Amino acid sequence: MRHNLSANCIFPMRRYLLLLSWLLVRAGFGQSEGFVLNEREYFEREGVSVMVFQDFYPEGHQSGVTLVQHGERVAANGDVRLEATPGQWQPVPRLLRREVHPERNEIVAYLAYPDPDRDRKGFNPIFYPDLHLTYRVRVRGETDGVRIIVDLDEPLPEAWAGRVGFNLELFPGALFGKSWYMDDAAGIFPRQPNGPVRINDAGEVEAVPLATGRRLLVAPESDALRLEIESLRGELALYDGRVQHNNGWFVVRTAIPAGSTTNAVEWVVRPHVIPGWRYTPVLQVSQVGYHPRQPKVAVLELDARDDLQGTVYLLRLGEDGTTDTVLAGPPVPWNGRFLRYRYAHFDFSRVTRPGLYMLAFRGVRSHPFRIAPDVYRRHVWQPTLEFFLPVQMCHMRVEQQYRVWHGACHLDDARMAPPDTNHIDGYVQGPELRAPYAPGEHVPGLNVGGWHDAGDNDLRIESQADEVFILATMYELFEVLKTYDNTTIDQRRRLTQIHQPDGRPDVLQQIEHGVLSILGGYRALGRLYRGIIAPTLKQYVLIGDPANSTDNRIYDPSVPPETLSALRVDARDPRWVVTTADDRWVFTESNPAHEYKGIAALAAAGRACVLTIRSWPVPAWRRPRRSGNRNATRRGASTSAWWPPSSFSAPPAAISTAGRC
Repeated sequence: MRHNLSANCIFPMRRYLLLLSWLLVRAGFGQSEGFVLNEREYFEREGVSVMVFQDFYPEGHQSGVTLVQHGERVAANGDVRLEATPGQWQPVPRLLRREVHPERNEIVAYLAYPDPDRDRKGFNPIFYPDLHLTYRVRVRGETDGVRIIVDLDEPLPEAWAGRVGFNLELFPGALFGKSWYMDDAAGIFPRQPNGPVRINDAGEVEAVPLATGRRLLVAPESDALRLEIESLRGELALYDGRVQHNNGWFVVRTAIPAGSTTNAVEWVVRPHVIPGWRYTPVLQVSQVGYHPRQPKVAVLELDARDDLQGTVYLLRLGEDGTTDTVLAGPPVPWNGRFLRYRYAHFDFSRVTRPGLYMLAFRGVRSHPFRIAPDVYRRHVWQPTLEFFLPVQMCHMRVEQQYRVWHGACHLDDARMAPPDTNHIDGYVQGPELRAPYAPGEHVPGLNVGGWHDAGDNDLRIESQADEVFILATMYELFEVLKTYDNTTIDQRRRLTQIHQPDGRPDVLQQIEHGVLSILGGYRALGRLYRGIIAPTLKQYVLIGDPANSTDNRIYDPSVPPETLSALRVDARDPRWVVTTADDRWVFTESNPAHEYKGIAALAAAGRACVLTIRSWPVPAWRRPRRSGNRNATRRGASTSAWWPPSSFSAPPAAISTAGRC
């Protein structure tokens, strides 16, 4: 009984004590008087919020000290980093614990380098240097801002003094064209990253600071974005992180000097606060519209302090631009809690008359939307079939009138991944290759079919199988897809042309494209592949045309590899170097779940193929001859049933294999 009491009461009691402490702090230090910890454990004053390690995803700029100023996330990733402008694949600390002290109006985060779970292991391995560092970041709310203090447990090794520092990243999209002051210097945040750059002792490229000083003023001309950062210990430096990384942000940094421990860094961050500011309501309705008979519920996103006073209006839009009120009522509060906002609903399901409508609330209007019986007929599923899937087609040149989305890519797929390899993006090759190929040997038959994993350009078996299954099921269920043709897909010429019909159902051709990849792997390896992915980070992070990821020539292992290019980001990490052995790697695995996905995909593809064949007449010369032997007739019927349909351009053998269930 004593054990149950402890288990059931400790955490409610802790929450009660935190809430009590928060109420006591609020009583003596009102929100209008300063930045105070709220019940959600972040600092708040009017329309400005400061979070401290509530998220921990530094690679996505979602970590450390984060500032949301009047609805705009203007700063994030406030933490100790080993580089002035780090990128996604560079060392990040391990968050040990986070403590909230309402009685001191303070949050303390304890962190350390390296993270042993990510040091050359894990989903995306990181190459950590030989540096062991433990520290804490203290953030305390004050009247006009927050004070940030960094304490080290031990002084930095001599080699790292002045290289390790506290960074705070500023979101570029909010600051393009805005001004800044750094002491006596001034400038404009540029839309395009410009030099100069320099090369450090390790041969790595570094950005040169835009300015240095003790006090930085960001966007002084904007009441909503004005921000002051003052360093009480050490100098501030303002960098453009996009010089080294295309997805970088502007960075404010103070380097930590030799011998520092307590108060190694001390900043005061003073965001401007607009008195009485409230978040502008957002009215979320379906971008597609609504069928007359379906439920119709709008979602209102409001300031967390909103009292929900006011009326929501459903307006019918006339041809002359005038509106008529069709329905009006109060927003209904949603009882859940999500993020930093308050939410409410407005149900207008009773309205069924076709037409164009908008919602209005406190002077804010939604975008126009339709209520109509044919609301799903156009501009709904078509973008996926007409654009997304064609653009993601691997091993094909994809054109759209004047535009070439990408050239025929990865025609040199693929080389057998080396054993005992913990690669990137979750790809792991165990000690056994599970295939009749040597490490690095070319595996034929993999340079056909498949869709890129959007943004990464790899081919995962579960993604290929799931998409084939989805497309085949759609093809069975919806008659319109059996004749819908807007795209030319020619496997022989490796050519896809958007909005150029070729007389063949687009869905069926996309099914074929997925089947070619799945079967290509099975035939070559004797099993399904785990996936096919770039061998280096430099190729993996490619933003441009994937046809430039490799040289599209099968690597000859008898010729020693030569360096083609290198991104001088991290001298410790060899994955930034591309050689003539640039062909993608194919990984294998033993994964029954993925194998069953592949089986289901091929079975569904076969059903789609059968549906197509049954809808076409069989030529007389392929019809089974009548015979007294029923088995002979059945054999003949089976043969004629797999007469290759003209909508497939793959070899008949591939179609037959895909179709046999």
